[in-house]
Amino acid sequence: MSSKRLDQFLADAMDITRKEAKAMLRQGRVKIEPAPGTVKPETKINDSSTVTVDGQIVSEPEEHVYYLLNKPAGYVSATEDSRDHTVLELLPPQKRRKLFPVGRLDKDTTGLLLLTDDGALAHELLSPEKHVDKTYEAAVRGIMTDEDIKAFAEGIDIGEEKPTLPAKLEILSSCEEGCRIRLTIQEGKFHQVKRMVSAVGKEVISLKRISMGKLKLPEGLAEGQYMKIQL
Repeated sequence: MSSKRLDQFLADAMDITRKEAKAMLRQGRVKIEPAPGTVKPETKINDSSTVTVDGQIVSEPEEHVYYLLNKPAGYVSATEDSRDHTVLELLPPQKRRKLFPVGRLDKDTTGLLLLTDDGALAHELLSPEKHVDKTYEAAVRGIMTDEDIKAFAEGIDIGEEKPTLPAKLEILSSCEEGCRIRLTIQEGKFHQVKRMVSAVGKEVISLKRISMGKLKLPEGLAEGQYMKIQL
């Protein structure tokens, strides 16, 4: 770490504002070893400095952070919205700064959503040229057939200039009213899964994303819960 102002270091490391950092300093909650004399917001610290707040050591912030969220229905995949609750509201305020959702799940869609501040990784996961697998499970009104499996593998016309890329459709179970399916696609078109299923005469009733690339939704992670991960 190069020389840095103490208030800026605290803001970066604790994900707080500099105003909040200065309040901690006024309250006498911040200590530095080796002691530089009077501790002020402009006090310079470096690699040899040990900073504590309320007796707990404060470390340099990680380069990037990653949270795996099991998105519940009713939240929009956005950083802010004037009408609906956003997925970032599921995290405490001090963890939200600079985070954004990687890709978009519809408001009524549940499942895996990555929240991060890593723009390069987001591009890797979302770029159409990268062909990253995205796997969903869905409840469908209507019975999917072997013909549908073949049609999805060839690409589906959803009313755009080109059909979708080939997709892998698996039929998990069927009953008189409908079925459950697993679908793996490599694109992220607007309402794509719903539109693909509609194109073969069926209807998606509920939709959940269970994986994206190497990321898998943990079985024990309940809707609305999140976990910090390392990538």
